[in-house]
Amino acid sequence: MIRGVITRAALLGGAALLCAAPAQADTLRDAIAAAYATNPTLAEARARQEALEEAPEQARAEGRPTLSAVAGAGYDDLGYGGAGSADLQAAMPIWTGGRISSASRAASADFAAGAQVVRDSEAAMLERVVAAYADLLFAQEAVEVARIGIERLDRQVGEAQSRFDLGQATRTDVAQLQAQRSSVVANLADAEAALASARAAYRAVVGHNPGTLEADVPPPAMLPADLAHARAAAELANPRLLQRLRIVEASEARIDRARADRAPSVELAGAYGRGVQETGGALQSYDHAASVGVSVRIPLLTGGLAASRVREAKATTRANRYAVQSELRETMRSVETAWATLQAAGQREAASRDGLAAAQIALDGVRAEYEFGLRSTIDILLAEQSYRAAQLALARARSDVLMAQAALLRATGHLDHAAFFG
Repeated sequence: MIRGVITRAALLGGAALLCAAPAQADTLRDAIAAAYATNPTLAEARARQEALEEAPEQARAEGRPTLSAVAGAGYDDLGYGGAGSADLQAAMPIWTGGRISSASRAASADFAAGAQVVRDSEAAMLERVVAAYADLLFAQEAVEVARIGIERLDRQVGEAQSRFDLGQATRTDVAQLQAQRSSVVANLADAEAALASARAAYRAVVGHNPGTLEADVPPPAMLPADLAHARAAAELANPRLLQRLRIVEASEARIDRARADRAPSVELAGAYGRGVQETGGALQSYDHAASVGVSVRIPLLTGGLAASRVREAKATTRANRYAVQSELRETMRSVETAWATLQAAGQREAASRDGLAAAQIALDGVRAEYEFGLRSTIDILLAEQSYRAAQLALARARSDVLMAQAALLRATGHLDHAAFFG
C-alpha cells in the first residue's frame, strides 16, 4: 500500500513536471524576435524591395532635363592633321504623349505589389517560426514523457522482481513489465531523433539553438471571432490578393504606355561646343558654337509594332484580372480550411485535457486496486499506456492549435509583428 502511494506521488510529480513552465524558458516571442533580426529569407525580400523602390524614380527621371559632355579627338593624313572637339549637350522633354506618366504609374504599382510580397515573406517566415516552435515543443514533451515512463517502469520492474522473489508474483508479471519498458525505450529513441530534427528546423528559421520552450503560449492578437469576420479580413488584407490587385494596376498603366508610343513627342534640345585643330605643329582653335531648338516626333508608320504592343498589354491585363479572381478563390479556401483546422484543434485540445485527467484518475485507481490484488499487471500496463498516450495527445493538440492559429492569421493577412507584440 505504501508503494502504491509513492508510485502515485511520482506519477503526479511527473505530470506536474510536464505542465510546469521552466524558469528561463524560451518563449515564442523570443523566437520571433530572433527570426526578425537574423532570418536571411526575410532580409532578402526586404533588400529586393529596396531595389524595386528605385523603379518609380527611374521612370520619372525620363521626363527631367539631361546634360552631358561629349569630347572627341582624331587624326587624318589628308593634310588636316589632328583635330578635337568638346560639346555640352542638354535636352528636356516637353511633351511625351503620356509615356513618362504611365511608366511612372506602372513602376509605382510594381513597387506596391513588391510591398505585398515582403508582407507575404514576413508571414511565411512567421508561420515557419510558429511551426518550428510547435514541433519542437511537442518533441521536447514527447522525450520527457518517454523518460518519465521509463523511470516508472524501472521502479515497477523492481517491485515485480521483489514480489516474485517473495512468491507474490509470477515470472510472467516481470516479463510483461520488462517488455513494456523495452517498448518505451524504443519510443524514447524515436522521440530523441524527432527532437534532433525539430531542433535543426528551429535553428534554421530562428537562427540559434533552442533552449527549453515555454509551453504556455498566449493566443496572438487579431484572431477573427468567426468565419465571416475571417473572410472579410482576408479580402481586405491578404498580401497575395493585394499583390495581384497591384499587378492589375501596373498592367493598366502599361496599356497607356503602349498607346503613348503612337503619340507625338516634343523635346527642347541645346548644345555648346568648341573645337581645335593641329596645323604645322601648333593648335588652332575654332570659334565656339551654340545651338538651341525644338524637335517634334510624330510616328506615322510603325509597321504594326505599336498596335501589337497595345494588344499585348491588354491581354496581359485580362490575364492578371483572372489571376485576381483565382487568388480570391484560393484565399477563401485557405481561410475556410484554416478556420476549420483551428476549430478542430481547439476541440481536440479540450478533449485531450479531459482525457488526460480521466487517464490520471484511472491509473491511480488501477494502481491502488493492484496493491489489494484486484488488478493484474496487464491492467497496470494498459492504464499507464493510456496515460502516456493522453499526455502525448494533449501535447500534440497544443502544438496543432499554435500552427492553426498562425495559418488562419496568414490567410487573413494579419500574421505580422503586431500579432505577437501588439
